[in-house]
This record gives sequence, structure tokens and C-alpha cells, in this order.
Amino acid sequence: MKFSLWLPPALPWNDLSAAAQHAARAGWRGLWLEDHFMDNTAEPNDGPRGECLTQLTALAATVPGVRIGSMVLGNTYRHPAIVAKQAAALSDISGGRFVLGVGAGWQENEHRAFGIEFGDVPDRIRWFREALEVITRLRDEEFVDHAGERYTLERASLNPKPHATLPILVGGSGEKVMPKIVSRYADEWNHWSLPERFAAKKAIFDAALERAGRSENSLWRSTQAVVFFDDAEKAAALAAKGRPAIGGSSQQIADHMHAYAAAGVDEFILPVTTLTDPAAIADTGDRFLAEVAPQVA
Repeated sequence: MKFSLWLPPALPWNDLSAAAQHAARAGWRGLWLEDHFMDNTAEPNDGPRGECLTQLTALAATVPGVRIGSMVLGNTYRHPAIVAKQAAALSDISGGRFVLGVGAGWQENEHRAFGIEFGDVPDRIRWFREALEVITRLRDEEFVDHAGERYTLERASLNPKPHATLPILVGGSGEKVMPKIVSRYADEWNHWSLPERFAAKKAIFDAALERAGRSENSLWRSTQAVVFFDDAEKAAALAAKGRPAIGGSSQQIADHMHAYAAAGVDEFILPVTTLTDPAAIADTGDRFLAEVAPQVA
């Protein structure tokens, strides 16, 4: 199992750069940034937020040796053909290290604040499926004509094409439509989980892969949970509220990692998204790599 780091969205560039540079030197497989314009909390909701693709572009140009990716872009925020163009540029700048993570979008308050159409869940799923068709066709075909419910393209193309291949990560855990979407369009699949839940979801998504004529190992699977070193009670309290969380000693956290690996996880992503000090981010990441990862890898 591989290990990656989910960096905070609120850091100013100098701090984000310092955290990313340290993480790359430390040996993390990848670095991820989320795509939101504001927190999902009560008003005034005016905390700092970077813009995901702009920050990833800067990381692609300045931080070598690690994968970088969006976890995940909200489909409703941008036209998928423009996303494909941005992703191709990021793929080129990074030398093929960029992973395009996308999801249907869910955070209502930022849609309202920024004047973006929200729709209902069936709307967003339909729009997402169509967007993935647009993105993958632009990636894989020379020219694309498309006339759908929401998007229209006329002889559109990506030139230059992405560097080598551009992996598409789909974020989602729904059990009815999402397995079909993942099995058709995704190279990678991600959702928040604890090991038991991940194993149950994996069985459903593996069945969809089989129906689509894909092998089980054609899909890279990643997950994440909040990690509390030396505080199993805090983790349990958060997990009881529905947020995947694990905690305890380094050995206890390593035991959780073993359970994730046994459930079929290829990559665990450690979120440090609530930390605002690059030194604290480095300390947490270094402890995980020193005390947990070697017991699992």
C-alpha cells in the first residue's frame, strides 16, 4: 500500500510550498488538494481558501518527484472541456505526474455564494456522467463533437495532448449509479472510509468492473480518514458522528493500515487539512512515515 498527503487548502503560497517541498523530500507518493471556495460551516464563512488548479499548477512547476492531484474538482464549477484543457497543461507541466480527480459536486453553500447552479442529486449525477464523457473523449480522441443535455462541443480538441496518459480519479461512494460511472470512466477511485466499509464498497464496484469487462486490477483504489495520533477516544467520537477517523498509538494506527490493505486499498491518503503551520504538517507527516508506514509497506 502506498501513502500520500492531503495538504491544507487555507495556506498562503509560501507555507503551502514549504509543506509540499518537505513532503516530497520525505518520500510521500503524492500530494492532494481539495477544490472548494469556502468552508462548509456557519456564516460568516470567510476563512482563507486557495484555488485548487492554480495551486496545483504552482506545485507542478516547483515540487519534483511526487504525484499531484485534485481531491476532487467539483464538476459544477467549470465546463468539462475547459477542465480537460487545464488538466492537459498540468500534465505537461508536471511531466505526467498529475491526476485529475473529479466529483459530482455537493457543497450547497458555495454554489449559492458564487452563483453556480446546484440542481438536485439526479441532476448533478447526470451532469457528472456527461462531463466525464467529454473529458475522456477529449483526452483520447483527436477531435470531439458532442451535443448533450448540458454540454456542447464542435470539433474540439486538446492540443497539445496530456503527457503520456492522464489518469482520471472519480470520487464517490454511491452504490447505484456511481459503480457504473467508475467502471466506465475512471482509472482511479476514491472515497472516505474505514476498512470494513471500504471492503463492502469494493465488492460492489468490483462487480461493476466485471460487468463492464474490466479486470479488478485495472482500477487504482484510494481512501482516507482523519488520523489522531495518541487519541483513540477523539477518533471514535468523530467516527460515531459519521466521519471516518482512526486514532491511538502508532502501532494501533498501523493495525488500521493493515486492515485497509486487507480490504483492498492501494493508497491511503493522510489528511492534514486542519493544520495551518508547515512545521506541524511536517511533524505529523514525518511521524506517520517513520512510525506507521514501514510496518505496512
